[in-house]
Amino acid sequence: MFKKILIANRGEIACRVAATARAMAIQTVAVYSDTDAYAKHVAACDEAVHIGGSAPKESYLRWERIIEAAKATGAQAIHPGYGFLSENEDFAQACAAAGLVFIGPPASAIKDMGLKAESKRLMEAANVPLVPGYHGANQDPALLQAEADRIGYPVLIKASAGGGGKGMRAVDKSEDFAAALASCKREAINSFGDDAVLIEKYVQRPRHIEIQVFGDTHGNYVYLFERDCSVQRRHQKVLEEAPAPGMTETLRHQMGEAAVAAARAVKYVGAGTVEFIVEQPGGYDAPEQMKFYFMEMNTRLQVEHPVTEAITGLDLVEWQLRVAAGEPLPLRQEDLRIQGHAIEARICAENPDNNFLPATGTLHVYGLPPHVTFERAPCGVRVDSGVRQGDAISPFYDSMVAKLIVHGRTRDEALARLDSALAQTHIVGLTTNVQFLRHVTTSASFAQAKLDTALIPRESEVLFKQDKVGLPFATAALVADTLLAEAAQARTADASGWVDPWAQRDGWHSHGDAERTFALEYAGEPLQAQLTTVHGAGSLQRSLQVAGASHPLQFRAAPAGAIEVQHGARRALVHVYRNGEVVQVFTAQGATTIVATDVLAHAGESAGEGGRLTAPMPGKVVSFAVKAGDAVKKGQPLAVMEAMKMEHTIAAPADGVVAELLFAPGDQVTEGAELLKLTAA
Repeated sequence: MFKKILIANRGEIACRVAATARAMAIQTVAVYSDTDAYAKHVAACDEAVHIGGSAPKESYLRWERIIEAAKATGAQAIHPGYGFLSENEDFAQACAAAGLVFIGPPASAIKDMGLKAESKRLMEAANVPLVPGYHGANQDPALLQAEADRIGYPVLIKASAGGGGKGMRAVDKSEDFAAALASCKREAINSFGDDAVLIEKYVQRPRHIEIQVFGDTHGNYVYLFERDCSVQRRHQKVLEEAPAPGMTETLRHQMGEAAVAAARAVKYVGAGTVEFIVEQPGGYDAPEQMKFYFMEMNTRLQVEHPVTEAITGLDLVEWQLRVAAGEPLPLRQEDLRIQGHAIEARICAENPDNNFLPATGTLHVYGLPPHVTFERAPCGVRVDSGVRQGDAISPFYDSMVAKLIVHGRTRDEALARLDSALAQTHIVGLTTNVQFLRHVTTSASFAQAKLDTALIPRESEVLFKQDKVGLPFATAALVADTLLAEAAQARTADASGWVDPWAQRDGWHSHGDAERTFALEYAGEPLQAQLTTVHGAGSLQRSLQVAGASHPLQFRAAPAGAIEVQHGARRALVHVYRNGEVVQVFTAQGATTIVATDVLAHAGESAGEGGRLTAPMPGKVVSFAVKAGDAVKKGQPLAVMEAMKMEHTIAAPADGVVAELLFAPGDQVTEGAELLKLTAA
């Protein structure tokens, strides 16, 4: 077994690999960029080496520097994690040339499966079912258009060298194909350095089910069952679970054997995932009619591997290390069993209500439910995370903050545990998808396991712009927190031990009622709340008027920084966090944001006066679709930005005329930078 390995990655996967290595008495070396100098994964390893600038191309994609770091520190092997260099054939070959073990498959397997078109040809030869499509080398746009027309719409354009939903577009009709192809190729060349694409039939009511496979250098292969990854946004996974709901034993065996056949076809070694698209021609309640087709093989460990660990009780990273060291697989197929049900939720810094726009910022509060960080035996709640409270989510890397994994005896038990754990996840300082995840898990489709990749748009009415706290109760919580903080401050004695009774703001008056106005902002709209306090009969009575309705208000401090609040008939335990004027309120039912300020300043320009079009986050200007002097209509695409590995389209907020373009394609811009000027038509 290895004595020391280098982990060529960052974030939660680097921490995850380090945890297993530590348990196996293997020393670890971290690598880090400028931004990650004090990152959690650096502290998780025994030593660390700086490899370059913050941008991935200046650090985590510079494999020559990573190999130099491994040799300089005496590492015997390199674990690539996932993303970055994990599926880079040249890097795997360079490791071997340097005398280092690449903890992953042979370079030949990466090459064969890395290009989707080539992998489809290999799978066809291995009798693995394929979706109808075009996987040829001819990339002439006219030919691709003709092939798409031949296959029949809707079709899916996919970057041949891609993954993770990048370089992928669904096209519903022929006239939209050319624009989608250009965007797909542009994103593919930026992400993978290769703009080749393939075209496939877009399967209706599809499920995304993948099989975890393992191979060793002795010719042994097993499949560690399946994961359902159907809940997706922008072709990227949101929730993953194992085993797949409704899976029959017959279909599980067929898919498992097909996955092993795929691995054998490329002499695969280590951990890999064979992804299938599963058609449901008989509907959600007819699993016996499901058909599966090969999509692709990911030649690495997957983000969602913890759900497989939960239902098998195995450590997949340990298996990777043992196989890479030349040991045979620890178990045979007949030794593997499924234990209960597991679900993983990807907690991301993004705004689901704004087309999942990635967010950046500092984790001022990073509160997690009681959990383990990794455990071989099945556990109730596990969190894999590469950040700590006080860390910043930067624009240089992807937006994932943590993975929350739950395990239960049944799917219903796992679902209940997941919702409870998400309710206890309090993140303040940037926008996250935590509440959106709660809405998904409690939606009718997900709760009833009516799964397909269109679940999110199908359930959109109950997933987006949902506030389970509501304005009245959020205001009551804010007022309660304010009064408790003021009371605590007033009770604080000065240096002489004297407490000023006149400093107390408890609402006491010698006569009459006390009234106090709170100036607020909620959902972008200014409002005022009126607190009335009546002192009499030895007690205080408060009422709070919000949005035209007044109800009695009662509250008291509770353990762990919580507050018991009752406003009218509604009563709940709340946690209130302040970040300047922004106040976040968390309850068991959900969370919401409200702004507390004495003076509300609103700046803006009406449609008649034109407007400013600004960058929603730091990134790079990819292109402009207009030039100065062009007349535009509301909603018309004006520019494309690239940030956090994704493209974002900037659209016209109103009809107008383009007055000036303020940047050029390729320019880096900061958040809020004005991209172009628009005047009234």
